[in-house]
Amino acid sequence: MSSNARQDQSAKKSLDDYLAVLATERRLSTHTLKAYRRDIEKLIAFMDQRGVMLWQGLNSHNVRLFAASLNSKGLNSNSIKRILSSGRGLAKHLVSKGALKNNPFDDVRAPKGEKRLPKTLSVDQIVSLVELTLDDPLSYRDKAILELFYSSGLRLSELCGIDLNDLDLSESILRVTGKGSKQRDLPIGAQANKAIRDWLLQRNVLPIKDFDALFISKLGTRISTRNVQARVQYWAKRQGVEISVSPHMLRHSFASHVLESSGELRAVQELLGHSNISTTQIYTHLDFQHLAQVYDDAHPRAKTKKPK
Repeated sequence: MSSNARQDQSAKKSLDDYLAVLATERRLSTHTLKAYRRDIEKLIAFMDQRGVMLWQGLNSHNVRLFAASLNSKGLNSNSIKRILSSGRGLAKHLVSKGALKNNPFDDVRAPKGEKRLPKTLSVDQIVSLVELTLDDPLSYRDKAILELFYSSGLRLSELCGIDLNDLDLSESILRVTGKGSKQRDLPIGAQANKAIRDWLLQRNVLPIKDFDALFISKLGTRISTRNVQARVQYWAKRQGVEISVSPHMLRHSFASHVLESSGELRAVQELLGHSNISTTQIYTHLDFQHLAQVYDDAHPRAKTKKPK
C-alpha cells in the first residue's frame, strides 16, 4: 500500500471515529453528522492537495491557509466559521487521542461578516396567513400547522416529529424534542389549540397509517418536512402574503413578536430551545410557569379564553 493510500485510510478512520463519538455522546442527527463529514472532508482534501501529512502537518499556518482558500472560493463568513468549527472539534478529538499535541484551530478565527436580522412577518401578515377557508381535511391540517408554528416557535423538524401523546390540550402544553434529543415543554396559544382540536376531528377522515403522528399526509403517513414547506409557501401565496414565507420565518416572527411585547429575552431563548448554543449559556433556566405567564401576557394570538 502506498504512503498516500495509507494516509487516506488513516484520515478516513480518524474521521469515522470522531463522527461515531458525536453520534454516541452528543446524539447528533444523521443530517448534522453528514454536514460535519462534508466540512472535514474539505479540510482533508486541502491538506492532501498541499502534500501535508495527516495529521502531523496540521498546524495553525495550514489552518489559516485553509480558511483563506475557503474565502477565495466565495464562501461567506458563516460557512467558513462552521467549517473551522467542525475542524476544531476533530482536532480536539485528535489531541485527546494523542494524534496531535495541540489544537491548531484555537488561534484561527473566521472573517467577520455582517449580522443580518432574520426576516419576520408583521402581526397583520400572520393573521392574513392563518385565516384559511376550511373546506377539506387538509385545509384544517394546514391551519393547525400554521397556527402551531406561530404559537410555539417550533423548528420544522420539531413540528413534523410531534406525536399525539406529546399534546395536552386540556392544559395547552406541548412537549417537543429538539436538537440533541433535548425535550422542552411549550405553551400552546388558544387559537392553535382550537385549530388542533378541529384538525383531530378531520384527521379520522384520512386513511391513517401512522397512528402516532399528529400531522399526517393525505396518504395517512407522517407528514414530511418538504411537504410542510410546500404547504406553507402555497398558503402564503394564496392568502396574499407578498413575500416568500418559510416555516423558519414563522419561528422568527414568533420570537420577534413575543420579545417586542415582553422584553423577556431569557424566556424567549427558553421557548426557542436554544440551551445548547454557546451564546445562550449565560441565561438561567426558567420554570415552565414563568414561561407560560410571559407567553400568555405577550403573544398576540394567546389572548383568548381556552376552549372548554
